[in-house]
Amino acid sequence: MLEEQLTVAHLSESELLARIFPRLDRTSAVLLGPGDDAALVAAPDGRTLISIDTQTQDQDFRLQWNNGYRTTGFDVGWKAAAQNLSDINAMGGRATSLVVSLTMPPATQVSWVEDFADGLTAAIRDLGAADCSVAGGDLGRGRELGVTVAVVGTLGGLPPVVRSGAEAGDVVAVAGTLGRAAAGLALLESSVAMASLTPEQKALVENQCRPIPPLAAGPLAANSGVKAMMDISDGLIRDAGRMAAASTVVLDFDPVALKAHAAPLEAAAGLLGIDPMAWVLGGGEDHGLLATFPAGIQLPAGFTAIGSVQAVDESPGGSVRIAGQPADTVGWDHFAD
Repeated sequence: MLEEQLTVAHLSESELLARIFPRLDRTSAVLLGPGDDAALVAAPDGRTLISIDTQTQDQDFRLQWNNGYRTTGFDVGWKAAAQNLSDINAMGGRATSLVVSLTMPPATQVSWVEDFADGLTAAIRDLGAADCSVAGGDLGRGRELGVTVAVVGTLGGLPPVVRSGAEAGDVVAVAGTLGRAAAGLALLESSVAMASLTPEQKALVENQCRPIPPLAAGPLAANSGVKAMMDISDGLIRDAGRMAAASTVVLDFDPVALKAHAAPLEAAAGLLGIDPMAWVLGGGEDHGLLATFPAGIQLPAGFTAIGSVQAVDESPGGSVRIAGQPADTVGWDHFAD
């Protein structure tokens, strides 16, 4: 049988794992890796950060998009690693290991699974998670592709950075990009053929399929006086609302600062007839960081100021405003229609 015709149904679990394991790096944090019933990972800090995320076919990604783009196993592996690494980054920590559960229909090509493993490894390497590797996981059979990744990380002796620490007078800042992954998603779902996109527009598609969280920024912020921080996965306004509620403050954004993030999106927005600010405010999956710092502090490298933190007035809990005006809640909700 030709290699390109080989599916997971043609191999035993052991044979499939034998094709995956050589594609995975192993760092010193993983003391006992794939091959036993459980992995053994080091926790030199004495504390462990842990998070988990799931991607499901046709909910979180499509194998074939409207504009002709075909999602590769590499894309799915990269994104699975990136979104989990970002969660550890948002706490001010560094990831040390991942465990991966992959569910596949029997007709899944073995080459797709190999590409998936390559995507995991490439994301860990290229995003700068030098202390992290895949410690193990599970393979299963199902009607659709599904990927669940759990990530473990270390704080290196520092306290965790939580979303409830914002205080009135703080500067609100972001690291990474805003709206680019959402612009890429809109292009994927459009009728504009992938082949006709400009290099800049194709880069936006890549931001959606292979996000680039700023992994150096989280630990740097943790060492630079950050007060509150979180991953922007569901959109700036929605996630800012979560931080505002947790901290019982008002996050007030500067429209001029936000407008600067719309500039790289204008060509794609014009092509699709969309206001680029809709992507900046409501688009998730860039996996940048939203943080607050004490006023007057020099922001760490990679962060730019986009607003300020104010005390709550008549509003219960916390809220988000733009130039003093209430901001409509936009962004991704996993259970909305």
